[in-house]
Amino acid sequence: MQNRRHFMAGTLGMLLAGVGSRLWAAESDKATPAVVPEAPKVDHQSNHNLSMMPADWTKPDQIAMLIYPEFTALDLIGPHYMFAGLMGATVHIVAATREPVTSDTKVTIVPTATYDEVPQDLTVLFIPGGGESVIRALEDEKLMAFVRDRGSRAKYVTSTCTGSLILAGAGLLQGYKATSHWVAREALVAGGATPVNERVVRDRNRITGAGVTAGIDLGLSLIAELRDTFYAQNMQLLAEYAPQPPFNAGTPETAPKEAVQLMSKMFTGYNDKAQAAIKKALG
Repeated sequence: MQNRRHFMAGTLGMLLAGVGSRLWAAESDKATPAVVPEAPKVDHQSNHNLSMMPADWTKPDQIAMLIYPEFTALDLIGPHYMFAGLMGATVHIVAATREPVTSDTKVTIVPTATYDEVPQDLTVLFIPGGGESVIRALEDEKLMAFVRDRGSRAKYVTSTCTGSLILAGAGLLQGYKATSHWVAREALVAGGATPVNERVVRDRNRITGAGVTAGIDLGLSLIAELRDTFYAQNMQLLAEYAPQPPFNAGTPETAPKEAVQLMSKMFTGYNDKAQAAIKKALG
């Protein structure tokens, strides 16, 4: 996916250069051979046209994105699309081992690093959510030790959906405002956090996203911090992220009451289990 974006950017730059040279030649004396301007410099390793990019967009960020069995794939993929485009950044997909990890929708991802292989000091620590898998993650001592350790030093500590419950269980949201998926948001109080009903919540260096698709918004918000607003706008344009959902049913406030009731029944008891798991993880 990253290569495709880089290919598109590089190809667009070269196409524009080619069009410019053809227009110049058409307007000049036809008896005089056209002089073709030199094409923009392209980094052939990335297929990215670097000549049009501000120099301060290249920074050596270290980003760790945790995965665990039956995590929610879209929680990860949305922000990963944004993070992976950061020029100069290294994005680590982290798990207990390098064995493939299967998500809740049976999408399987191969980690690029284990807990021990990730740099000690991170620019970003990111945690995706899940359902019952989050409860199991909260009970996984090695996973929680990794989150506590890297989160204690990371420049930004972030999550999407119920990933914030894992941050809460690691003691990383004590005294912070945060959000989560609407069905589990109130469970954050067990970790000393203040639940907020917003799509993306920032409190100092903690940035949390609401349910699933909010990961895209979180990713855009964070890359604006890591680079600038113009960079984020370019990435939003590249992703053609201009939501026009066919239904206005994306929150409990706008969805039909019957839908809210049905979805709520699916998660009966989840908040209680999550709070108990968070308290146990905190010791």
